Amino acid sequence: MAVLSLTRAEAEERARLLTIQRYDVAVDLTGLPTGTRVVCTSTIAFGCHEPGATTFADCVAEIESATLNGAALPGAVDGRIVLSGLAADNVLEVTTVIADSTSAQGVRKAVDPADGRVYFWTDLPPDVTRYVWACFDQPDLKAPHAFTVTAPAEWLVLTNSGDPAVESAGEARRWTFPPTPPLSTYNLVINAGPYYELRREGAGHDLGLFARQSLAPILDRDADELFTLTTQGHEFFAEVFGMPFPQRKYDQVFAPEFAGAMENYGCITWMDWFLRRSTPTKAEWDLFSRYLLHELAHQWFGNIVTMRWWDDLWLNEAFAEFASNWAAVRVTSYSDAWAAHLAGEKLKAYLVDQGPTTHPIRQPVNDVAEGAATFDAITYPKGASVLQQLMTYVGETPFSQGLTKYFAEHAWSNATLEDLITAIAGETDRDLTRWSAGWLDEAGTDRLTLEQDDDGWTLVAEGPNGEPRPQVLAVGVYQRGAGALERIALVEVEVTGRRTPLELPAGADLYLVNDDDLTFASTRPDANTRDGFFEDAAGLPTPLSRAVAVATAWDMLITGEATAGEAVRCLTGVVTVETSESLIEPHLNRAVDVALLWSPESVRDELVAEVAASCRALAANPRLRKVALRGFARTAADLDSVAWLQSEAGDDVDLQWRALIRKAQLKADTTAEVRALLARDQDPEAWVSELTVRAAIPEHDEKQAVWERLVNDQDVPLGSLHQVTAAFWSPGQDELLKPFVAKFLELVPEISTWGQMAATTYTRTLIPVFGVDEGFAEKIQALAADAEPVVRANLLEKTDLLTRMLRARA
Repeated sequence: MAVLSLTRAEAEERARLLTIQRYDVAVDLTGLPTGTRVVCTSTIAFGCHEPGATTFADCVAEIESATLNGAALPGAVDGRIVLSGLAADNVLEVTTVIADSTSAQGVRKAVDPADGRVYFWTDLPPDVTRYVWACFDQPDLKAPHAFTVTAPAEWLVLTNSGDPAVESAGEARRWTFPPTPPLSTYNLVINAGPYYELRREGAGHDLGLFARQSLAPILDRDADELFTLTTQGHEFFAEVFGMPFPQRKYDQVFAPEFAGAMENYGCITWMDWFLRRSTPTKAEWDLFSRYLLHELAHQWFGNIVTMRWWDDLWLNEAFAEFASNWAAVRVTSYSDAWAAHLAGEKLKAYLVDQGPTTHPIRQPVNDVAEGAATFDAITYPKGASVLQQLMTYVGETPFSQGLTKYFAEHAWSNATLEDLITAIAGETDRDLTRWSAGWLDEAGTDRLTLEQDDDGWTLVAEGPNGEPRPQVLAVGVYQRGAGALERIALVEVEVTGRRTPLELPAGADLYLVNDDDLTFASTRPDANTRDGFFEDAAGLPTPLSRAVAVATAWDMLITGEATAGEAVRCLTGVVTVETSESLIEPHLNRAVDVALLWSPESVRDELVAEVAASCRALAANPRLRKVALRGFARTAADLDSVAWLQSEAGDDVDLQWRALIRKAQLKADTTAEVRALLARDQDPEAWVSELTVRAAIPEHDEKQAVWERLVNDQDVPLGSLHQVTAAFWSPGQDELLKPFVAKFLELVPEISTWGQMAATTYTRTLIPVFGVDEGFAEKIQALAADAEPVVRANLLEKTDLLTRMLRARA
């Protein structure tokens, strides 16, 4: 079946014509323990404002039967069921069959390799609900949904609403759930299986955590922290949004073979990769805390109030990203969240925003397929950073008051950018018209530079098209003290034009533009302190000021204004003195990446050795030992160094696997050690670690076998794909990898057919890093022209990154 993507014009016409009153969705999962068949019956009650009119419902799944007001309907064409001669009140009933739930879009039967237990989940992002049951698949046709799920007797069933009635149905059980509040079709979920369950009271809610039985010990280990973070998030958002989460039950399900996380109303689904098999580091907890708060914030931004169309996707994603950092800093133990955001996601946004796939945060979206391509670093971290700037610009109290008004006015309905800006503007004297136009409707990154002449200091600001955006930021002035830099002044600047005179103390050792990281802009040190800037970054007194300096060094590297050596020197210096465990790991990972992926071959060994030495020194600190040894595992220069690492790793199975990956890269035979470690490892996905070691081996036959596993079998969990492909594209194996570069190019047209999440993950992780020639970028651009929007965007983004790497290596 050819499948059409819903256009904006079609969505507007359908929303004008219809009011959806209610969905009743019955799902039969009883065939799953031994088979793959799932049957769904969607019954939709809806009104038509023009009786006699014609419209269509969305349905890509195989249709077993379809009736409108009791009359049989013909099958779907291009994923659409034509509905003609509509009455004022209508009932559409469609039964669909998913024959193979192990590979279909929107659903998954997953089998735990540890014990053979079967689990089931739905994942219904834009344009996907129609692959499971018939619906009106657009965000502004919200309606209550009542689910009835028949499942094996030993299973638990979870959906968006809690407290179901459960009754026997032969050898199965039937779960009848109360209707949800009005929700969009992409806010829905069914999670089912023999889950291990934990429950606790928090913030007036009944909080649930679920994982497959084989991961019960890990969920037990992490439960206190997960419940604490969830409770803190509920309390904070209820206060600053002026509205508690309105449902008592709030569940979080860690599902096998799931990719990413999905903010389903009242029932979040996580890939269970987030339940780290090795005890999480502080940085891993910091990152997960922000993910958890992000999905929780979506209950308000996205679920309770939903964007009208996908051009306002940022109303969901940017706000959830921003709110997660805001909450983490204000009410959790992860008070360096904004600095960690800068050290990780924001640096990705700076790269993408200066590349070929940049776009305005808010942009025209012609159809849903285009909208799916905007789930990227512009919508998420840049959008979050821009909202932080907005809060700085208007003040935290007016900002929160505006959000309270926004939710009060638009709860359970749809809203637009204008609705939000109007709500916030009503609480401040600032005119947000120019702010909104510059920040939300214009792509690209402002450049901020300090200049000094006989008349004093000037902040020079250039926007992507000339005039900079209106923004408030700070310049920090630092003087060298006893072994470190001391901030002697912090000067707030409001940018209204290209040149802003500043009153700065003269003769300081370092001037830090965008100190406290209040805006989203590319910054540069002044000409006089440029050469010493990379070493001086380590002398800055706070994790955030050091992270701002790292961001400047990184941006100079990606634009060709700094060498890999300068960037490594900056990063290793900062890591040596860093006090925040939330930042040491991302900084160290970036140092390793720069040394391995960005450095010219002539100095690569030297820079890798420099990073390895930093890792070995940090390993002496018990709090940093695991993080340091992970970095050392990627940079150990020889087999003696690997042997030292294996000795230090002891019983840490994760570190032992990392050591074997490095040993394989260094051409040592790891066969016996892999077999022994596989026998010791209790992780249900230990075979992925074994495959990663094989991927690192510099032999064609091993590479070919791993390639076939990745591309033909496609059984590596999407959350683990990056660890395998990172080892596959190992540094120093260029000649060996060239044939696989050609294979990747041959594969590109096929990737678009693999479904949204798989296509996204494969294009982001499988794209070559080594073994490419000068014509690679041109070939990718030609292939991308015919690819689906989400694949095209990822290919161009990753090729731009590779092009910058190649320039740095040269």
